[in-house]
Amino acid sequence: MYDLLLLALAPVTILCVYIYIRDKYEREPIRLLLTGLIFGAIITAPIIHVENFVTLFAPNAGLLWEAFFLSFFVASLVEESFKYIILFFLVWKNNNFNERLDGIVYSVFISLGFAAVENVLYVFNPYLGGLHTGLARAFISVPAHAFFGVVMGYHFALSKFDQHSKGKHFFYAFFMPFLLHGIYDFILMSNLPYLMVFFTAFVIYLWISGFKKISALLLLSPFKNQS
Repeated sequence: MYDLLLLALAPVTILCVYIYIRDKYEREPIRLLLTGLIFGAIITAPIIHVENFVTLFAPNAGLLWEAFFLSFFVASLVEESFKYIILFFLVWKNNNFNERLDGIVYSVFISLGFAAVENVLYVFNPYLGGLHTGLARAFISVPAHAFFGVVMGYHFALSKFDQHSKGKHFFYAFFMPFLLHGIYDFILMSNLPYLMVFFTAFVIYLWISGFKKISALLLLSPFKNQS
């Protein structure tokens, strides 16, 4: 049991440490990061209840329509909405949110708080869990949540600091992770072999675009020449 718990939490810990280290010019206070992580974990409970309620409206018009509804309007819409709300109220007016990369850092910590609880629930599920589930989620699902957080935080930061495009990025901060999360889940839930061919490419795209967004905002740090 201890080994499974370690397996469930290890990828979350590694990604938290990574994103913290990447913010190398002006790091965020540990207390605020842990607050984001904890709130990300806490929202798992209301998310489960809301998802169970929304699932009641899932169509019975065939596998694809049901998979589409569950992917976009149950998992993606509900989960990304809660993360977005926490991100906004946690840091939008906080003085520590003083450079673009901070948006990504806080968003990823919130996403990983949720991913940690979700991962534990999956790994210890008596029907779906176990070692293989933990390994698969460590390399695919947990990083996916992190990179959805990167996308949200990237646009959230631009909406804060780039005043000429504030409204657009404020919308993108929710819409883009919602879209990517929905696509990710739809490929898996549809269980169509020809879609699964594109799954690896899609995951690689998430990794590459995520790292590019982190690097881009790091280069724009106003603290770069002060360190």
